[in-house]
Amino acid sequence: MLVSMDAEELAARWRERLESWAIPDEILAKAVADPWSHSPERFGTRTDRALAEPDDGPTMTRLAEALPDKGTLLDVGSGPGASSLPLHERIGHLYAVDTSASMLEGLTSRADKLGVPVTTVEGRWPDVAGRVPVADVTVSAHVVYNVPDLAPFLRALDDHTQGRVVIELPHRHPMSWLTPLWQHFHGVDRPVRPIAEDCVALAAAMGFPVQVEERESPPGTFHLAGGAGPERLPPGVPRPLAGRGGRRDRDGAGHVADAARPLGHHLVGITGGAGTLSSMSP
Repeated sequence: MLVSMDAEELAARWRERLESWAIPDEILAKAVADPWSHSPERFGTRTDRALAEPDDGPTMTRLAEALPDKGTLLDVGSGPGASSLPLHERIGHLYAVDTSASMLEGLTSRADKLGVPVTTVEGRWPDVAGRVPVADVTVSAHVVYNVPDLAPFLRALDDHTQGRVVIELPHRHPMSWLTPLWQHFHGVDRPVRPIAEDCVALAAAMGFPVQVEERESPPGTFHLAGGAGPERLPPGVPRPLAGRGGRRDRDGAGHVADAARPLGHHLVGITGGAGTLSSMSP
């Protein structure tokens, strides 16, 4: 239940703005693959890198200081565990929620090797919240831009957490950097909102004592090579951009790179720009 009319309005605005990011039907129909799908292999590589090179940024810092030794951690939208498994030495039991069975399999495999007891729940939050116990600490990283109904999502996170909830998200929609390419290839203007401040405003209106920390995103690297097919495009490039005229184009990645260079976009090391950490503490 929302605590004020302002929260209701902010929640409705979030949904409307997020829905405006839908890909036009006539473009989506020509896509050679699901433009919103995520690669378990790529996310697995990111998780392995996070385990090999622990991040000392605000997300891990706030989680570590709030998680009791051998405490319970809930990871919502866990993927293979990049935002939870780096804390493996402190975790007594990990509860991981994700819509992808493949992502959860990757997390389970890594958790077993690290000696972390884990329970996985496949499904969408908060639909599956009843299958998860209350945890000491909760993390949800890079998820909220996939959540149209943000208010119940946040409320369920709080209801299932004794201590701190940490939410990590980029300042802008993760597909924002592609806006000039949409205009170049399809003549389509992409939205600007919602942004991180919209999430923070809603959480505050719901009564959460929100604390915000910002930092530059850690660098990531991908490369586009001429001749790469759409399946080789870097993370975040919607597949409708891969070909011209809706045809499968084995040089699609090269065309995207060629178009991006004069538009001022380096297609190396793009991870979404500055990120915002929203830490909701009791």
